Amino acid sequence: MSLPHCDYFEAGRCRSCALIETPYAEQLRAKEARCRELLPELGPGRWLPSVEGGDRDFRNKAKLVVGGGAGAVTLGILGPDGSGVDLRDCLIQSPGLRAAIPRLATFLDATGLPPYDVPARRGELKFAHLTEAPSGELMVRFVSRTQEGLDRLRARLPELLRALPEARVVSVNLLPEHRAVLEGEREEVLHGTSLDMQLGGIDLHLRPRSFFQTNTAVARELYAQAADWVARRNPRSLWDLYCGVGGFALHLAEPSEQRRDGAGQGPGSGSEPATAPARRVLGVEISEEAVRSARRSAADAGLAAAFLAEDATAFALASAREDRPEAIIVNPPRRGIGAELADWIEDSGVDLVVYSSCNPESLAKDLTRMPAYEIAEARVFDMFPHTNHLEVMVLLTRGSGSDGMMGT
Repeated sequence: MSLPHCDYFEAGRCRSCALIETPYAEQLRAKEARCRELLPELGPGRWLPSVEGGDRDFRNKAKLVVGGGAGAVTLGILGPDGSGVDLRDCLIQSPGLRAAIPRLATFLDATGLPPYDVPARRGELKFAHLTEAPSGELMVRFVSRTQEGLDRLRARLPELLRALPEARVVSVNLLPEHRAVLEGEREEVLHGTSLDMQLGGIDLHLRPRSFFQTNTAVARELYAQAADWVARRNPRSLWDLYCGVGGFALHLAEPSEQRRDGAGQGPGSGSEPATAPARRVLGVEISEEAVRSARRSAADAGLAAAFLAEDATAFALASAREDRPEAIIVNPPRRGIGAELADWIEDSGVDLVVYSSCNPESLAKDLTRMPAYEIAEARVFDMFPHTNHLEVMVLLTRGSGSDGMMGT
């Protein structure tokens, strides 16, 4: 796989892709070695082949700092002195995003809104966030400092939609404080409702503040791997903790009417497999907006999956033992699931756990608190090529001497 030639990197204007000059195969080997060092108990034969993320055109999301001046904005990052560095031709963005960013810049120039000057702490526009669905449709989010920016963007919405006819959702987030964050608490949707991320037969409905993996092709493989692991054990019930918009839960759910259970049906029996209730899948996510999206996706696809807007750890700790599922999947933020939830899982009696992590160090730390579980298989998903970041997922099964639940 050839490496992209990046003028920004060579000129020293952007160093975000710190590994871009390292051959891709070498990048991947280093990530695999890091994970294997952190999980030394897992033998080589249980590491599945890594999923490659591509060398260019792989990001479905652009988080662009608005810099420059009114009528001459830059879209990219901030330089060391706080000035804007324009990165509209960045090669890791999808072709659709690269085509949209210059048109977005032209629109912002026409608004006359001044970019936010970080050193001076004045100005209006802070960020522009773009997300592209596999269909080529876009979600466009602006982060502005005051109501003035919101009002002007709302008034010029028809111009934006002419410039970006592929935009299905447009929103403005207000961030009045001078803080190193990407968004504030208030979000005003100006156009549309959600962006449909098509993954196989499932549409995930992304609202403006929803989380989704930044590499669509790798996300498909991630969900497919989890579905394969779960299908082998065929649990009757499953929790997806930190479920977001329901990516894992919806890929692990079954049609809401019923499922076919072929157990005990030998070849040539002359009868259809018996029907059984669909697997009970419950997703738990603290974001109410994400839960609304997940519920809509489940209803659209006719899947037996329910979703709750609660803190994952608090929900688990408050559950009665008889209500616990046969399998759990966790996909926490970088900090991991933490001591409380790890201890709860250790004592839960649940047989099967799938743990997807964007931080192998916190994964390894959490697993030290769960000695009842063995790592059956693991796989690296290179969601973030040219950086040291990665996604790693492990299949955990309860040891033979533990108090398991599957099939009881």
